[in-house]
Amino acid sequence: MRLFVAVALACGLLAVPSVAHAKPAAAVTPAAAKKLDIADITPMGQDKEKVGVGFPIIVTFDRDVQDKAAVEALLQVQSERPVDGAWRWVSARKVIYRTKFYWKPHQKVTFTAQLSKLPGNESVKDVTQRFAVGPANISVVDTRKHVMRVTRDGKLAKKIPISAGKGGLVKNGVDVYLTTSGIHLAMNKKPVETMTSSWLGVTDPKDPRYYKEEIPWAVRISDSGEYVHQSAGYYHFLGRSNQSHGCVRATPAGAKWFYGIAQRGDVIKITGTKRKLDWNNGWSYWQLNWTEWKKGSALPR
Repeated sequence: MRLFVAVALACGLLAVPSVAHAKPAAAVTPAAAKKLDIADITPMGQDKEKVGVGFPIIVTFDRDVQDKAAVEALLQVQSERPVDGAWRWVSARKVIYRTKFYWKPHQKVTFTAQLSKLPGNESVKDVTQRFAVGPANISVVDTRKHVMRVTRDGKLAKKIPISAGKGGLVKNGVDVYLTTSGIHLAMNKKPVETMTSSWLGVTDPKDPRYYKEEIPWAVRISDSGEYVHQSAGYYHFLGRSNQSHGCVRATPAGAKWFYGIAQRGDVIKITGTKRKLDWNNGWSYWQLNWTEWKKGSALPR
């Protein structure tokens, strides 16, 4: 390889180019192709939790999926008591499995991802995760009669007086103080949850709409901030009228009992309000009928 020293004029003399020999440059190798792997699987496996009969399988990949059909074909779900199911892509990295009907209770469900069969992805380890389905906890909240009826494996277990959203605060055409009607799923739970008015944009304690409260026995049922929880006082409204900001308030004994049996994926169906639950608000995937749900699959129908 010939390197030339720069030519320059100095005192009327022309500098003579010199020649140098350098070592050959090292060969440049292309960067290794990025492998597709799984970043997260929800819910957790059988050793960590039991799930409700409405539970979805949520798979999040570590990068955008380019060929969704090829990847979806490598995802398998098998249950001890079979039921039809289908995947729906909700983003370039996330796909969700839902069944046509609720899972049968008291069984095991096995999810397998054979990503090593994807061309160019052979070095990635296949993944298997088994889920344990618990009792069929299905609750129906009647916001007009102010009661929640909870069945376990088809038998009425408890009737709990409740108070739902009072309504009356419209933002962008939506009454955000109304509880959403539709099929919710329990997403998580905390023995004490801090609830504030920040979701309203209210953070000034002097604002009459401001609140910050520590609420016991909170079971979350949507991304928009709805819970089933113990009423923070106001017990005289339970079973009689709707006075909350959108949550389902229950009696102390009823809320504690409900918290104790709650599993992620339990079904909570709320009726009686004019505000409809959106299918993508939390785990509200049962809001789509089966035909609509299957349209989200990348595989030919």
